[in-house]
Amino acid sequence: MLKKSIVCFFISFLASCSGGEKENVLTAPFELQKLEISQLQNWDNDTGAYFGKAIKDVCTKLKYQSAVYLKSEKISYSLAPYQKHCQQILNLQNDGDIKSYIEQNFQPYAVIVDGKTEGQFTSYYEATLNASYTRGGRYQYPIYGKPKDLVEINLRDFDQSLPNMRLIGRVKDGKLVKYYTRKEIDDGRLDAPVILWGDDPVDIYIMQIQGAGVATLPDGKKVRVAYADNNGHKFKGIGSILLEKGLIKSGDVSMPKIREWLRENGETAKKSMLLNDRFIFHKIVKADGPIGAMGLPLVAGRSLAVDKHYIPLGSIMWLETTGPDGEPINKLVMAEDVGSAIKGGIRGDYFWGHGEKALESAGRMNSRGRYFILIPRNAEVKVND
Repeated sequence: MLKKSIVCFFISFLASCSGGEKENVLTAPFELQKLEISQLQNWDNDTGAYFGKAIKDVCTKLKYQSAVYLKSEKISYSLAPYQKHCQQILNLQNDGDIKSYIEQNFQPYAVIVDGKTEGQFTSYYEATLNASYTRGGRYQYPIYGKPKDLVEINLRDFDQSLPNMRLIGRVKDGKLVKYYTRKEIDDGRLDAPVILWGDDPVDIYIMQIQGAGVATLPDGKKVRVAYADNNGHKFKGIGSILLEKGLIKSGDVSMPKIREWLRENGETAKKSMLLNDRFIFHKIVKADGPIGAMGLPLVAGRSLAVDKHYIPLGSIMWLETTGPDGEPINKLVMAEDVGSAIKGGIRGDYFWGHGEKALESAGRMNSRGRYFILIPRNAEVKVND
């Protein structure tokens, strides 16, 4: 039986007060606090390099949308002013000019959850692996496409009072049941197309965690493997699994060290990986970067995965956090992707880039930080019930 869950947000608008720190705050467990660009840490130090690519892709996507608001479950703001600014941004050629335009025309809002401005920021990258279109020799491990029997529903499609919740399953005896777990798929229960055959199950597993990858074929050519769907089960990180089982030490929870451990521990590694019920299905795409949740190629250092229940996809964000070696990350990013482990009002996954060098950094990043959403100055902003 499906249970209805209702989340109530009590919204009140504080009256303006001269010099007040809480002026123009939308108060609720989830809050937006209006600030000025000058209050963003190291704003002037960000050159905006490569940000133009990210925002222009999003602007092109939003250009023809007819929606009144760009919205999440928690906040919304009018889309028309954003689209109007996008027309100007698409005509600007220089990344620095784009950043200056945003400074002049967009208002930053601090994201506050339960009175706190800080949250957790991790990072991801585009994985690499070796694969073949045909099975043979060292290429014995399947990379699956989306199964034909995978069914997706949204509760709100049946009743507007129900949560906006996506359910994934399959039909059995006329009823929707849960889809196969990772272990059931490994046991041969899955009927799905194999898009490629890999040579290393650990590389395939890591690609599933990251969501996408680039496969090198036997002839040296490369193909981009993108996220297609998932089996609907909860994600459990391999680091957590290995820690709980006492197989690694807390200081070894980084993707490079975890990958090394998995490759060295055969059957124990396989059994551990099967404890993550979540399974990702893929597709081969032609694109100049891994494809995010908006259907756009991600840009290294400028794309951020967020919880779309809190942050509207397509939003301009200012990120303040630190990298794996404590280096400051203060820069403009686009909220254009999601992740199964990215849950919460102040939670982000920073896209580091492609390949082994990106893995070294992305696999070690786990930092505290905060972010700000930048909204056109003349847009209507509200927190939703």
